Amino acid sequence: MSGSRVVLCGANAYDKKYYFNKEFAKLPQSIQEELHIICVLFTEEVGGIFTIGFEEDGSVTMQTEAAEEDYLYDEIGSGLLVSEVRRKRTELFESLSLYYRAVMLKEDVTQLLERQEEGEETE
Repeated sequence: MSGSRVVLCGANAYDKKYYFNKEFAKLPQSIQEELHIICVLFTEEVGGIFTIGFEEDGSVTMQTEAAEEDYLYDEIGSGLLVSEVRRKRTELFESLSLYYRAVMLKEDVTQLLERQEEGEETE
């Protein structure tokens, strides 16, 4: 893994294809299916290319882009939909971040969970 964003999964409205990074094959099947649904529905609604990935610090990111000649791509709708997905799937993305940091970055799970609990107490 280089020091940049790692793509977990994505969908492409132009090719009608879905991609899942095999490095994450140990994620539960139900999570993989949920990610598949999120990505495909996103591109069906606004078009373009949509990816879910991880930043260097383990945070989950969502990116959307469109081909320059795609005049039907809904840029405003895509931004709103990213916000909606993030809001509705907060627990999923927090769990994915924890998984990535523990399994892929080899961080101490005990410390991660303690920090997460401390964050919940201060809210």
